[in-house]
Amino acid sequence: MSANSSIFIIFAFIVALIIAYAATPLAQRLAFKIGAVDVPKDGRRMHKEPKARLGGLAIFYGFLISVLCFGDFFLPGGGLNVNLAGILAGSIIVVVLGMFDDMKPRPAILKFLIQIVAASIPVLLGVRVFVISNPFTDSVILLPTWLSIIGSIIWIVGVTNAVNLIDGLDGLAAGVSSIAAIALLSILLINHSHSMTLLVMAAALAGACFGFLPYNFNPAKLFMGDTGATFLGFILACISIQGPFKTYVAFTVPLLVLGLPIFDTTFAIIRRIIKRQPIMAPDRGHLHHKLIDQGFSHRTTVIILYGLSAILAISAIVILLSDMSRALLMVISVILFSVFALTLRNHPEAEKEKQSAEEKKNEQE
Repeated sequence: MSANSSIFIIFAFIVALIIAYAATPLAQRLAFKIGAVDVPKDGRRMHKEPKARLGGLAIFYGFLISVLCFGDFFLPGGGLNVNLAGILAGSIIVVVLGMFDDMKPRPAILKFLIQIVAASIPVLLGVRVFVISNPFTDSVILLPTWLSIIGSIIWIVGVTNAVNLIDGLDGLAAGVSSIAAIALLSILLINHSHSMTLLVMAAALAGACFGFLPYNFNPAKLFMGDTGATFLGFILACISIQGPFKTYVAFTVPLLVLGLPIFDTTFAIIRRIIKRQPIMAPDRGHLHHKLIDQGFSHRTTVIILYGLSAILAISAIVILLSDMSRALLMVISVILFSVFALTLRNHPEAEKEKQSAEEKKNEQE
């Protein structure tokens, strides 16, 4: 990689960080002005006071301006970079939808359909998976066009919602997304990617998240809302099925890099099906809720999940660099299920709180 390319990547990160940091207070004021406020009204919410929900706008602006400054909108031959144009067009739809949802919750089916439309734009313009490799075998499968399109749309919509679902604690979605973006950037660099656009997008996304985190880490001054969480998921999904990721999309790199939201969402869907609840219905059964309920503090829970995300991201990079993919996947699977099992155990502090609550109840009776 040339020195100029490295400078572009660094500047993309810094510009996105500065703009997101500067724009966050403006997004907060706008949120209160238009009524995009999260009022705690049920047990799922971890805050006690109304807070602005449009913080994701600052992330979007930081990312967008950075990509506009440093991304390649025109190919070497002079043609338009339709992949980038498609991603930005789709992301704008996702952000606008998120803004309306942050002001007033919209029907889940409506949001889902609009997300499909948004995902279809980059996919039909070439942002999709063409080849799948299975880490448990040496086989490579060339996907038929129809399956490539449908599978890629499902992936983008799925990751978009997965990141949104983990946005339940201060700083969680922004931190996990920044870790994922840095991992994707690292993999692109390791593979000597010649796509400056992908490199800039990953760097800009990480920078925008870092710029937003000072306002969002516990205790948060505002939330990113659906505006930010769905945007982060959308961009991460689009990056993860381009360049060197196309041949690893089956079970390895993107799956591990985005492991936490995918893992949590998968269990959420299974849990709701078993309980015969609507799949999109909110509940208090997510991994971060489990850790909180076991007695871990808000900050400790977020840091634990940061650590888990980092382990998965590093594992993805190691798998890419070695021939140990099968063994590593087995180890990582054991780690994931061990962590999940630990969250189900009674934490001492949680047990004390439970006993105290029972004693108070008995005294009242």
